[in-house]
Amino acid sequence: MTNKITALYCRLSQDDMLAGESNSIIHQKEILLKYADDNGFPNPQFYIDDGWSGTNFDRPDFKRMIADMEKGKIGTIITKDLSRLGREYLKTGEYIEMVFPDYDVRYIAINDSVDTAKSENELMAFKNIFNDWYARDCSKKVKAVIKSKGMSGKPLAPLPPYGYRKSDTEKTKWVIDEESAAVVRRIFQMFIDGYGVCKIARILSEEKILIPAAYAKIKYNRPIRGYEDQYKWCVNTITRMLEVVEYTGKLANFKSVRKSYKCKKRSKTSKDEWMVFENTHEPIISQHDFDIVQEMRANRRRPQKFEEVSPYSGVVFCGECGRRLDICRSRSKSFGQEHMKCSRYAHHPDACTSHYIRTFVLSKVILSELNKIITLVRDDEEKFVHDVMESYQLTHSDEANKAKKVIAKNSKRIEELDRLFMNLYEDKALGNLSPDRYLQMSTAYEEEQQKLRKESDELIRFIEEKEKKCEDISQFLAIVRKFENVTEINTRVMSELIDRVDVHEVDKSKGYRTQKIDIHFKFNVVTVSSDLDMRTFNKCNRLYSA
Repeated sequence: MTNKITALYCRLSQDDMLAGESNSIIHQKEILLKYADDNGFPNPQFYIDDGWSGTNFDRPDFKRMIADMEKGKIGTIITKDLSRLGREYLKTGEYIEMVFPDYDVRYIAINDSVDTAKSENELMAFKNIFNDWYARDCSKKVKAVIKSKGMSGKPLAPLPPYGYRKSDTEKTKWVIDEESAAVVRRIFQMFIDGYGVCKIARILSEEKILIPAAYAKIKYNRPIRGYEDQYKWCVNTITRMLEVVEYTGKLANFKSVRKSYKCKKRSKTSKDEWMVFENTHEPIISQHDFDIVQEMRANRRRPQKFEEVSPYSGVVFCGECGRRLDICRSRSKSFGQEHMKCSRYAHHPDACTSHYIRTFVLSKVILSELNKIITLVRDDEEKFVHDVMESYQLTHSDEANKAKKVIAKNSKRIEELDRLFMNLYEDKALGNLSPDRYLQMSTAYEEEQQKLRKESDELIRFIEEKEKKCEDISQFLAIVRKFENVTEINTRVMSELIDRVDVHEVDKSKGYRTQKIDIHFKFNVVTVSSDLDMRTFNKCNRLYSA
């Protein structure tokens, strides 16, 4: 027994520092060493965790102490008080009353008069609970401070995302780090140009560009660990970067949360729970390009076997069943052989037809219609807007008027139901209506009101969406003006100008093969319907509002 270690365990967290010098590591060491000397405990050895919370039992020196105990090296463990061992009462109690006795280890908490070699430990459980409450109270106070900071528009993240650095004059302000920002811009541009995340990661690795963690460590001397190769870009790193809304100049707080002060794992919150602040710092990526990337990712554009992302991936759909058209390419990589067919037909031939179309034919049709729109806008923008708005009014004004009438009717009925509620209550109070009958009728009225309110809310959203048409046209025109003449179909062209393409099945009723293709432009401003003559590729076009 005399050869075993007397473990003198010290712990200090940031919250404990606020309590003053009495909890400092130096003060704890003095008390523990004096106690060991005065009471004749042999072979004292310090185990120190500086800056670690008592609710966390994954502390480095605590784990080292437990490992030495399991090897039979420790005979006694001494702490200044119970809170130094831990502030989570269940885990602390488990160690004191179950784990330590299993290894014949004596535990002593000096200031709390706890000694497992003696029997006077009745109050120990209550003291552990009080220590737990203290940790809970500190957690509430810290959360309140963090919430106040987050609601004020200051960043909660300790470090800015890759591409930014902290301002030299104001630590809560982010400024662009041009060297890393150039990499961010390039990643977004490559993705828009059709490169998959795997290919982007491989290109950056081959060009020996430092990964974000290595860049932060080398340039800013941040103590970051967790990587082996400083040039090895991971797919997950690229994917996460493409989701960072802060690159657009916005700040999003409360994107993750801890469920409990005892649980250190953070859980992602939904975007509805984020607190977003506009124009808090200079953007690296334009909102337009960021939105394009999010749309492309939502459509799950995946590289083909030749490591190229087709501009039609996730954009072309079956005109009958609505499923996506799959891209099929021969091993010869011949462009003329590349074609598309309905994904439902590929797996269930009886459920739909093939909707076969070669991509070079589709490209010719889309190129022709794109350049017609560009020419219309360039030659007479006012006439284009007038024609679109006129067509839109003819198509949707009746729908909007009908919706407004239904909303007015619902509002009137909701007011009537309120009056009926009042009458019901009076009848019940006067004894003219039994409680069961009152409950039955009031429940029916309430359900009807909820149904009417829900219907009205949906119709209001419908009207607001339709009334956004002028704003949508302005955005569409701003994009079209950037293009003078489109000579090829690529990912950027499709992402910026085309919302979706519907390909219908080949029609043979006219004695020859024709195929209808509907091209829906961005913001549902314009839809072009083309009847493709498979003999000559001559098209008859019709322009109308979506």
